[in-house]
Amino acid sequence: MPSDTPMTQVDLRIDGECSIYRADELKAALTEPLQVGVRLVVDLSSVSELDTCGLQLLMLAKRTAKAVGAELQLIGHSPAVIEVFELLNMAAFFGDPLVIEHSK
Repeated sequence: MPSDTPMTQVDLRIDGECSIYRADELKAALTEPLQVGVRLVVDLSSVSELDTCGLQLLMLAKRTAKAVGAELQLIGHSPAVIEVFELLNMAAFFGDPLVIEHSK
């Protein structure tokens, strides 16, 4: 896709658990919009739990986006998401900035 062609942005907000219990629903929501020229912006600010299945779905979406010429951007990382990303050192994989507030 030529760099001067604007991307079409699709916004997705995940509320509640990003876990195995919602795997089918989340897989569809994270992968179906991905096609050439689409930027999928996923708001994670309301994620209350992120398990390994949820993390794998986010990783699948990132890989799928790259494979089809789309973009995936994660924003608004909730404390639950930040905890898992830090524990497993995943921030670099996704390439999205994490804003981490440290309490004094």
